[in-house]
Amino acid sequence: MNDIPLGRRLSNLGAGVRFAAKAIATRYTPLLAQVVVTRRCNLACGYCNEYDDFSAPVPFADLKARVDHLAKLGTASITFTGGEPLLHPDLDRIVRLARDHGMIVTTITNGFRLSRAWIDRLNAAGLQGMQVSIDNITPDDISMKSLSSVEGRLALLSKHAQFKVNVNSVLGVTGERTQDVVTIAETAARYGLQHSVGVLHDHQGGLKALSDAQMQAYRRVTEISPSLVHTLNYRLFQKNLMHGKPNDWKCRAGARYLYVTEDGRVHWCSQQRGYPAIPLLEYGPADLKREYHTEKSCSPTCTLSCVHQMSMFDRYRGAQHPTDPMPLPAEA
Repeated sequence: MNDIPLGRRLSNLGAGVRFAAKAIATRYTPLLAQVVVTRRCNLACGYCNEYDDFSAPVPFADLKARVDHLAKLGTASITFTGGEPLLHPDLDRIVRLARDHGMIVTTITNGFRLSRAWIDRLNAAGLQGMQVSIDNITPDDISMKSLSSVEGRLALLSKHAQFKVNVNSVLGVTGERTQDVVTIAETAARYGLQHSVGVLHDHQGGLKALSDAQMQAYRRVTEISPSLVHTLNYRLFQKNLMHGKPNDWKCRAGARYLYVTEDGRVHWCSQQRGYPAIPLLEYGPADLKREYHTEKSCSPTCTLSCVHQMSMFDRYRGAQHPTDPMPLPAEA
C-alpha cells in the first residue's frame, strides 16, 4: 500500500481526535452521515435494493448545501455513497467541501470506474478512506461485484492511493460462492489492503442466516485479515446474529447516524427508508434528540455495521421509548 504523507496523517489524526471527542462528550451530535450522491449504479446486483439505472447525479449546489448543513449540526464524519458515487463527475469537489469542514470523509464504490486519474483527484481532495465492495471471483446474477473485474484497480489503489482502502465482501449472497470470499481476502492482503466481511441482510436490514460453510469462511477471513473492524463487528452484533440470537442494543439512527437520500431527506438507514423522511435542511437539534431516544423495532436483527458502530458510544446512556412511525410524505 502506498505510504500516506505525513501532513495527511496528521490531518487524519486531528479529525479522529475530533470524532472521539464528539462521541464521548456529546449525545445529540451526528457521528456519521451517509449521503447518496447519485442513486444510479453501473451494475445491477440481484441482492441490492439501493440503486437504479437512470437517476441523474445530485446537483453540486444541492450537495454543497447538505454538506454545509451537516457541518452546522456538528457531524463528525461523512461517507459519500450511491448507487455508485464514482458516477458523480464532481465527487472529488464534494469530498473537498466536507474535508474543509474538518470531517472524516470516505466513500463506498464497486471499483469498476476507478482509474489513476480518479485516484489522483481523490488524493488531491483529501479523501481519507475508500471501501471497495467485492463479493465473488466472477460475476453472476446475484452479484456483479467480482474480483476478476476489478483486481487491476486494486493494484492501482495499492500503488497510488494516499487514503486507506478496505475491501468488503458480503457473506450469504450465494452458497456456492462462499469460498470466493476467502480468495478475495487473500488477494486484498497480497496488495497490502485491509479486508472486512459483512453478513447479508434482507430488504429491511435483518439477518439472512449463514450456513456452516459460510461460518467457516467467516472465521478464515478474519484470520487472513485480522482487524479492529472485524473484532468490533463480531462482538457488537455478528456473533449473536450468526448463531440465530437477537441483539439487545440501542439503535441511535436518526441521531448519531444519518442516511440522506438523493432527494435530501433523512432516514433511519438504507434499509428503513421512509422514516422520519424529513428534509435534511430542516433537520435540527429537536429531530436529533427525538430520534436518539426513539426505540427502533427492527434493531434486534439489524446487520448494518455502520449503525451499530455509531451507536456503541451510547450503549449505556439515554433511555429509549417506542414511537409510532411517522407517515411517509406524499412527495418522498
